[in-house]
Amino acid sequence: MKKFIDKYHILFFLPLGIFLIASLFCMYEARFIKSLYVNHFAKQILWYVIGFFLLILLGKIKVQFLFQYSFSFYLLGNFLLFLVLFLGKDINGAKAWFDLKFFHFQPSEFMKIALLLYLAKNLREFNESKQSDFLFILKCLLITLIPSIFVFLEPDTGAILFYGLLLLSTLLLSKIKKRWFFLAFFLLTLFGGSFFYLYFLKQDFFIKIFGTSFFYRMDRLIHFHDGTSLQLENALTTIGNAGLFGHGIQKDLLYVPEFPTDFVFTLFLSIFGFIGGFVLLLSFFTMNCFFINKYFKVKEIEYKAFIHGFLFLFLFQQIQNILMNLGLLPIMGIPLPFLSYGGSNMIVYFLFIGIIFNMKEKEEYF
Repeated sequence: MKKFIDKYHILFFLPLGIFLIASLFCMYEARFIKSLYVNHFAKQILWYVIGFFLLILLGKIKVQFLFQYSFSFYLLGNFLLFLVLFLGKDINGAKAWFDLKFFHFQPSEFMKIALLLYLAKNLREFNESKQSDFLFILKCLLITLIPSIFVFLEPDTGAILFYGLLLLSTLLLSKIKKRWFFLAFFLLTLFGGSFFYLYFLKQDFFIKIFGTSFFYRMDRLIHFHDGTSLQLENALTTIGNAGLFGHGIQKDLLYVPEFPTDFVFTLFLSIFGFIGGFVLLLSFFTMNCFFINKYFKVKEIEYKAFIHGFLFLFLFQQIQNILMNLGLLPIMGIPLPFLSYGGSNMIVYFLFIGIIFNMKEKEEYF
């Protein structure tokens, strides 16, 4: 355990302590906003307790075991994604959760770990073999495509984006020739142009191909800044009234749908103000530096690929959620790590971190 957590990890645990306090204040404030949020405070404590327990537990597991059996985890993840389509609970029009009575389990979150482990293992095998670039890229595409199809059917657009980020992070770390990236850029541009041509000019044909549900999801994303979103208008009003030091816990806060999850940053600013927001951003910056440093310290390509992919997810979630709250990016239902309410996302991040903590280095910290 001493080797698992050392003095350098203060750069992780100090920000995490700030996130814990901030999140609990937000969950307590949420009690006065809507009756649905009454139990969020107690449950958020539970998710943190479970997360810390898993962090300690992973310190006793050899991380190579996880990479060795990554294909089994990948198969299990896909099976759960398939199963949730039939047995999942419908929430806000999506079948993405198993209802376990005391806990809504979201398999697409846990698939992030399984997918990244398996992609990292394939990257190591590619670097150690004479496999062609084309076969490696094709294999990675297929590995990513299968769970992406399942989450598309749920539907969960955010998860598809996350899986794509993991694929991109793996390919960027590989030794494939640069021409493949130019080809990918050309194909994505061609596909994107055709996609938006159909969306804007051939909407009937677009709906026949992708369905009405997907069309309306795209419509909400593209026209997010048309002034028609009540939650965004109320969020911006709340942020504008926060002031330097916020208003503390208040019982008459302007209502924003999904306050404890998607708009927790807005809720945080209403309590702690812009000074609190600066401390929060500084905490995220400190934690990001910890993981970036860890990336450069480890030597094994599997380890590097795993941390690289994790950073892609972690940084994207921070940027997307905060800018979404400020009305600068579309509202996509992406939570803010360690602050937003939610068991699956919280536990998955602790699992990610437990695996990263357990990666041995060939040189000591400073």
